[in-house]
Amino acid sequence: MKLLLDFLPILLFFGTFKFAERDAQAAADFATEHFGFLVSGGVVGPKEGPVLLATIVVIIATLAQIAFMLARGKKIDLMLWVSLGLVTVLGGATVWFHNETFIKWKPSVLYWAMAMSFWISQVVFHKNLLNTLMGGQLDLPAPVWRTLTRAWIGFFGLMGILNLYVAYSFSTEAWVNFKLFGSLGLMLIFTLAQGVYLSRHLKPADGAANGTAETGPGAP
Repeated sequence: MKLLLDFLPILLFFGTFKFAERDAQAAADFATEHFGFLVSGGVVGPKEGPVLLATIVVIIATLAQIAFMLARGKKIDLMLWVSLGLVTVLGGATVWFHNETFIKWKPSVLYWAMAMSFWISQVVFHKNLLNTLMGGQLDLPAPVWRTLTRAWIGFFGLMGILNLYVAYSFSTEAWVNFKLFGSLGLMLIFTLAQGVYLSRHLKPADGAANGTAETGPGAP
């Protein structure tokens, strides 16, 4: 449930863009009629119609996501607040200025904000943020936590650069596809690679250790 809620804004952005792209003129007319007051000049053209509608939907979806979690008494992660601020400011700029460039910067800024939070926590406050977030679930030596943190910093930094490369080198449609499939696919590959690395450093459970001892020489 939480995983679906986390990815819901991205899925809605993708679905809205693809649906609106089928008839860009109709999307532009709908955006002009219902959201023209949010747009400079009050008129939306067919070129920017699909991405403007998708941007409005993702802003609403992110607000609804946080409102739903607050209503259920759930703690809101700092990065979700940051994401809300970015999607509201940059998304609002995209809508007002008829320019999808602003919303395209949002993933990169969020990636770099996460990288900076890991780096500042480690270098300035001498605390391993990843250990703080996951330390209760994994028992790892300090050097391993530092290696994992550096890996996440590097990954987020590169993802921010890659997002801008796709945004400026390819069409908006290609960027939308990358935002859903490319970003999530790379995240999955990176997570699996981390799992392989962790498997070499995790301490065996007590039960596993005892089981190994019982099956040694002389065991029945």
